[in-house]
Amino acid sequence: QVRLVESGGGLVQPGGSLRLSCGASRNIFSGDAMAWYRQAPEKERELVASITTEGSTNYADSVKGRFTISRDNAKATVYLQMSSLTPEDTAVYYCNSHPIEYNYWGQGTQVTVSS
Repeated sequence: QVRLVESGGGLVQPGGSLRLSCGASRNIFSGDAMAWYRQAPEKERELVASITTEGSTNYADSVKGRFTISRDNAKATVYLQMSSLTPEDTAVYYCNSHPIEYNYWGQGTQVTVSS
């Protein structure tokens, strides 16, 4: 059984911060890496940040210096701390393995950055 449950999204003003959480089933979490993805209206889903089991991270250029990905292996949970948010960060945020191993996505969590 596979499971991905994202939470923590909401409405925030430009310049604000949010922390997203994602609980995953062990079969997904035990892969090479976990990642956060996002999909804005009428745009393709894109990779935002990834983190390996050892803690090595990578970020899309658009979020570098503003977002921080982390993971708690004991809890099979991955986090995304987002700061200095802009309207361009508005999207549904999803977590998943990286690369994708299962044809499965959670419901995502909506992040809306607006004044």
